[in-house]
Amino acid sequence: RKKHLPPPEDLGVHQHIMAEERRTEDQPQIFEIQTESDGIYERDVEYLLGIDEAGRGPVLGPMVYCASFYPLHLKDTIPSMGFDDSKKLNEQQRNNLFKKICKAYGFVADVLSPEEISGKMLRINKYNLNFISFDSAMGLIRKILGKGFKIAEVYVDTVGDPKKYQIKLINAFPSIKSITVSKKADSLFPIVSAASICAKVIRDYKLENWQFREKSIDVSRSFGSGYPSDPNTVKWLQQNNDKVFGYPSILRFSWSTCSKLMESVSVPVEWFEDEFEEEPKSNKRKRKDSSPVKKQTPSIQSFMNKNPRFRYFQERNMSRVSSF
Repeated sequence: RKKHLPPPEDLGVHQHIMAEERRTEDQPQIFEIQTESDGIYERDVEYLLGIDEAGRGPVLGPMVYCASFYPLHLKDTIPSMGFDDSKKLNEQQRNNLFKKICKAYGFVADVLSPEEISGKMLRINKYNLNFISFDSAMGLIRKILGKGFKIAEVYVDTVGDPKKYQIKLINAFPSIKSITVSKKADSLFPIVSAASICAKVIRDYKLENWQFREKSIDVSRSFGSGYPSDPNTVKWLQQNNDKVFGYPSILRFSWSTCSKLMESVSVPVEWFEDEFEEEPKSNKRKRKDSSPVKKQTPSIQSFMNKNPRFRYFQERNMSRVSSF
């Protein structure tokens, strides 16, 4: 069984996260703890598991998904820990509870960077935030199951329709006896509250210690909570926009808040692309049953003859040359 060093009594929250991050250097975006406390974390007992996230709405910083798990036969002892929705707790309360979770609970967290979120949401085949969330949550369950833990009950704070989300998870994990997806699960189920606290503490830590990739520019760290309604975030967005390059990579460029600001402040750019002429409808041959004839793939030569130049070059009267 994989051994883990128990956290010292005086170990700070940020020090503890750093220690766990070093233990998983092969996957630096994954934090995980499986405690040896009282010998309760065995592979032959059943566990209940809660999943929640932090940072879904902000325009900057990562989104963190977390799964917290605990032995099922000790389920009745969880409420005594004082867990609650992380948004209802202040920073000191969250940090104190996080230390307790580190000593007695298991958890795995997936940290999704702003670049990953933007890249998926802005690609040609759109991949919205709900699907990103589904994949992250299912990835956490698979990771815990893959380590040999027997998950019997799962509780998830929903994104989108809870019934559809629940069916999706039931179909993906038929071996799990009970799966519950609910709105406000972080207030209804203490194990989800524990996951909510872990996710929030880790996101806050990542923001506080954010390493900007843009080494050559001086970027202020006074970006607030990252929510568009936060005056500090709004001020930071207004003061840190480069008219050509936009914002540092901490921003989620897929957010309308970011794109609208760039459109209003940055230098406008016009992108040119080929415009293919469609064959007139009257020229389309039809079968006797009126179904359209399947087009054959045109040759490269016919393509070049039909579309000899990009519009960009045509409008500027630019022509090809073969010699100088």
